[in-house]
Amino acid sequence: MILTPLQTFIIILMVALSSIITRFLPFLIFRRNNSQSQYVSYLGQVLPYAAIGMLVVYCLKDAPSASAAYIASQMISIVSIVLVHIWKDNTLLSIGAGTAIYMVLVQTIFA
Repeated sequence: MILTPLQTFIIILMVALSSIITRFLPFLIFRRNNSQSQYVSYLGQVLPYAAIGMLVVYCLKDAPSASAAYIASQMISIVSIVLVHIWKDNTLLSIGAGTAIYMVLVQTIFA
């Protein structure tokens, strides 16, 4: 599909406009300088867990039809993530360690 210059310009303009709106809209909605909304505080507490839950569901969606080696590498990685998080209480470290362990398992042991 070949686009005309006008169509290309409109697409670029719409992408730029949507990017600008999504970045500046929160600052326009929540104009209070120092006080933080209770709703924003609530979202700040709840959304990280919801995002992690969504990622776990997404990663395990193909587990019923996968091979035993694939499932084993996923389960070992999940257990390692939980253990590292209990040990260090650091989400970034837990996800990084789990990802590294999973990649080592998939690339070397369960290859």
